[in-house]
Order: sequence, then structure tokens, then C-alpha cells
Amino acid sequence: MPKSKREKKVSLTQTRKKGLEFKQKIIEDVRDCVDKYARIFTFSVQNMRNVQLKTIRQDWKHGRFFFGKNSLMAVAVGKTESDEYKDNLRFLAQQLKGQTGLLFTNETKKNVLKYFDEFRVPDFARSGNQATQTVILEKGPIPDLSHAMEPQLRQLGLPTSLQRGVITLLRDFTVCEAGQTITPEQSRILKLFGHMMVDFHVTIEGMWSNNGKWQVFDERPDPLVPTKITVKGTPEFNVGASEGTGGGGPLIVPSLSF
Repeated sequence: MPKSKREKKVSLTQTRKKGLEFKQKIIEDVRDCVDKYARIFTFSVQNMRNVQLKTIRQDWKHGRFFFGKNSLMAVAVGKTESDEYKDNLRFLAQQLKGQTGLLFTNETKKNVLKYFDEFRVPDFARSGNQATQTVILEKGPIPDLSHAMEPQLRQLGLPTSLQRGVITLLRDFTVCEAGQTITPEQSRILKLFGHMMVDFHVTIEGMWSNNGKWQVFDERPDPLVPTKITVKGTPEFNVGASEGTGGGGPLIVPSLSF
């Protein structure tokens, strides 16, 4: 039966568009913060997690965060020398790209850099992340996983079988190679074995002071990674290098050690 021309979809919900008033309010808020706080830091977020970002906001509630709407924030501080709100804010506007935000604070540069250099929260790699290590599962029994999970492991590509009710890996299995883009299946396997490959962290990239000085920071130092870590209830992971190999060796996951 042909579709009636009079048939139309009618939405029963109504949403108000964020118009000019909303944008003007953001611009005013940003400029008020420029006047109120001594320093503005630009930052970028790696491996975005909303829960961790909320933690940082809580720790820095004495300051003010703006994250998102980069073009609007750039308009607020000024993109060129002729329209910048205060001296040299145009250089700050040039850094507002991608997942970049602004932190307004009266804290010193030393305290800000120390906090964000130390704030790293390990998390599981998601599909699309780049593998930082080569991860290998050693063959053998995996007693801590329920026998009911064996079909699921085979669907993920693991060469497993049930032997006397215990899931057994029939041969060594490479989950991922360093530098490889992680697939959904690889992400699931890493999570099942409890291996957190990525860190949520915030990188401070630049600082504007109310005296008009603009400073760009060098690449922040990476933290030292222990050569071996043990996660309770999951296989033992050697991070960075396995025994008898150099720093670029594969990461060995012994399935017999739980």
C-alpha cells in the first residue's frame, strides 16, 4: 500500500535551541574568569573518561574549568591582536583545538604541573586505542575463569577447550602487537584478563598570566613504569619487558599464575 503524503512524524518532545543568549553568556563567563583569576592553563585530555574528569573538577573547585566549545572560548579571549581581551590571549586561543580546555586558577605554576603530572588513572584500552605493548597469553589452564565462559573466549578468537571442567589455552596466543590499533575483540580479551593498558591523564600545554605573559610547556615527562605488576584475581603481567628480554620485548601473561 502506498504511503500517504499526509502521514508525518510528529515529535511529542520540545527542546529549546541554545541561541545567541547562551553563547553570549559563555563569552561573559570566560571574560569574568580572565579578570578574576591570576592564571589560565590550557590542557588536553588523553583517554577521556567522564568519571575521572569529575574527580579533577572536584579537586580544583577553587578554580574554574571550561571544556568544549573551543571556537566560542577563542572568541571570548580574542583570536587576533586587535580583538584579544587582554595582552597575548590570542596565543592561548591558538591552542584551543580538539579535546582542549581551559583551567582558571590562582594556584602557582609549580602546583598545577605537579598535580597533573602525578594524576594518572589506569584504565582498560578501548576499541580504536593504539596498543602500547605486545601482549601474549601463555598456554595452559585458566582456573579463575568460569567454565561457562569458554564459548565466549572461542568467539573472541582464543584457542581454548574445556579439560576436566577447566578452561585451557591450547597454545600461546598474541592478543595484540605494540603499535596496533585495538579491535573490539582485543579490547574485550584485555579486560577479561584484567590488563589496563592506557592511562587517563591531563596534559598541561600552556599558561597565560595576568601580567600578559604567555608560556608554552615542553612535552610533559612520562611516568616510570614498573617492570612487573600483579593485579589481584587476574594473571600476572610483566610491564615493559619480560624476563631475559630488553625494554622493547613482548609482555608475557602467564595463565598459570593467578
